[in-house]
Amino acid sequence: MPILTDSSVASDWIEPDDVARPVVTYGVASNKVGTIELDMHCHAKGQIMLVQRGALSCRVEGGLWIVPPRSAVWIPSGALHAIKATGSLEGYSAFVAADIDSRLPQRCCSVSVTPLLRELLFRAASLPLFYDEDGANSRLMAVLLDELAAATVEDLHLPMPADPRLRALVDLMMAAPAERSSLEGWARRAGLSERTLVRLIGRETGMSFGRWRQQLGVMLAVQWLAGGASIQQVAADLGYESVPSFVTMFRKTLGTSPGRYMAERYSGRGATAR
Repeated sequence: MPILTDSSVASDWIEPDDVARPVVTYGVASNKVGTIELDMHCHAKGQIMLVQRGALSCRVEGGLWIVPPRSAVWIPSGALHAIKATGSLEGYSAFVAADIDSRLPQRCCSVSVTPLLRELLFRAASLPLFYDEDGANSRLMAVLLDELAAATVEDLHLPMPADPRLRALVDLMMAAPAERSSLEGWARRAGLSERTLVRLIGRETGMSFGRWRQQLGVMLAVQWLAGGASIQQVAADLGYESVPSFVTMFRKTLGTSPGRYMAERYSGRGATAR
């Protein structure tokens, strides 16, 4: 299947659920600067989306996932999801039949992509859509599934509350990430007492309010950095008074500095579509 680009036409896309193959792979490359959004939809096949250049956010009921370069998100069969792409994009998606491999995750998750899994997705995307299922092609897909099943889950997930008061508060926080209001201030905006806010956010997300808010900041930071923003700009946009305080928070959450985190994802293989 050719890589879908800005010059591709609608007829180049065939719904993967309509392709009678256990694994269907597409590549996408767009140099358009801006945001691309796909509304809520689902597939009968499970889906892994690898981001090679740019960044994706994926909203599934109950959670939000950020997918930086060199990472991927796994969406199980039948899961409703919406996708937002930031910046110019290069990515690869493999759609996997629901009953093909019991080792695959049963829930949505973001995963770290090994060099082998990345190369397998690149190679699979170059196959004809209705590839020959015998011989080398079937072996290629079997190894791809092995690598996907062994992929390490990354902590780029933000649990999303279902309570409408909390969802309204989440929208406010995402619209104004630099706002550094206290717990009391955010509770007042939600029309709740501090005690009720703490209890609800813990019950619905499994996190403290402070931990949830910090995770939101990390995920927004990864998305903006992947879109080309500087560390200084991201720190300011998240309301940090200094770059070192932002870097410290980022390192505590993801185990490395933002500069090194992004450098590791852009090193190695070039980010141009094949």
